[in-house]
Amino acid sequence: MASLPEYRWRLAPDGYATRRQLRAMGLRPGDQSVAAVVCRPRRRREPLVAYLYRIDLARPVRPMTPGRTAALSKAMRARRTCPACLRDAGYCIPRSLGTCVPCADSPSLTS
Repeated sequence: MASLPEYRWRLAPDGYATRRQLRAMGLRPGDQSVAAVVCRPRRRREPLVAYLYRIDLARPVRPMTPGRTAALSKAMRARRTCPACLRDAGYCIPRSLGTCVPCADSPSLTS
């Protein structure tokens, strides 16, 4: 297997983009595989790596359908619902707490 071209941070040639950059352009990688790698060196750890895709092979983002919108809103509602008090907390329940903040702070649940 041939190795991928590797570029230093901010020195990748035009025509390549990361997933986030493609998304900002209204594109997605599609069926293409990673075309190149960008590495950002760090002092005491391994370098940060970003995978690049070719812009000319990217495809448009699929539009949101009513079914996908409903499924996404249902999933987000489940993440916001506290399992202890069954109320919508208005934010995603932290996995570290497992409940909304008022329920986690209440002394009756901790004893």
